[in-house]
Amino acid sequence: MRNNDKYIISDTQSIKDALSALNEIGHSAQTLFVVDSDNKMAGTLTDGDIRRSLIAGLPITTTVDAVMHKDFQYITQADWDVRRLKTLRKKNILFIPILDEERHILGVCNLMKYKNILPIDAVLMAGGKGERLRPLTEHTPKPLLPVGKKAIIDYNIDNLAYYGVKNISVTVNYLKEQLEEHFARERDGIKVQCVREPRFLGTMGSVQFVEEFHNDTILIMNSDLFTNVDLEDFYLHFKETGADMSAAAIPYSVSVPYGIFNVNDDDITGLTEKPTYNYYANAGIYLVKREVLALIPEDTFFNATDLIEMLIARHKKVVRFPLHGYWIDIGNKDEYAKAQDIVKHL
Repeated sequence: MRNNDKYIISDTQSIKDALSALNEIGHSAQTLFVVDSDNKMAGTLTDGDIRRSLIAGLPITTTVDAVMHKDFQYITQADWDVRRLKTLRKKNILFIPILDEERHILGVCNLMKYKNILPIDAVLMAGGKGERLRPLTEHTPKPLLPVGKKAIIDYNIDNLAYYGVKNISVTVNYLKEQLEEHFARERDGIKVQCVREPRFLGTMGSVQFVEEFHNDTILIMNSDLFTNVDLEDFYLHFKETGADMSAAAIPYSVSVPYGIFNVNDDDITGLTEKPTYNYYANAGIYLVKREVLALIPEDTFFNATDLIEMLIARHKKVVRFPLHGYWIDIGNKDEYAKAQDIVKHL
């Protein structure tokens, strides 16, 4: 949402000025946002609008207020609507102005670059020792092991960035200096904050050391996952169910190669031949309301499963979100090899 000025033109400027501005933008979704003398948004103008006006015989000196669209789509910062952005993207409206209450342009949402702009903070857990991957992790923290041409954790950071997530923290412990060096520089305008946990406190215990959150919804996930989870659908499902916590879930089936007796004590009441049982496994990706984090006990080893059980005991709403697509928990060498194979085909 930076460099907004190149998309803005005054309603008193000419069609020729607009053509020059569109030429400077230099990409396929060419749209200008027209402002009036009070710097309030008055309309939109595309290259197609200009072509049609010239074909109709208007001179190139005509001011853009004569050809702009006054009925335009926009979104407000005060009333952010993720589902509406999704709908606009499906309509191929890829540049949406972000307005304040007085219709001043605060920014431009670029849906060519981002799938959405999710109002969430993210915390990635990167403090583990990765003992099942030794000797690979003796001198390198597991999140920095390469999968293809990138470190494992960078796939997750890039996926967060694709959904417009700007506030990202990474909790570090084992070989923390390497992770801190890895994230010392900004990545496409995003400064990833490394947060040291004083000792191993579990998947939720270290969240308490994140000093500040900017949104009311927090994504917490393991950093060593290799997945294309749809964070937009995950967020919308979380909000629409009114949940206090949502856990991404992987469909998991178990096939038994034998006939299974149905029994009542010693009595056989039936037989199921080679049954398949379907379950949902924990994917290690969670959305929680920020207020829920206050329940995490201080300086105590505390996992996500502990939080789930605590919330259920308090009659809070905990839901699962079925994850479609690929998902690998890179916890051992076989899973690491599987991820290396998948990335070749992406």
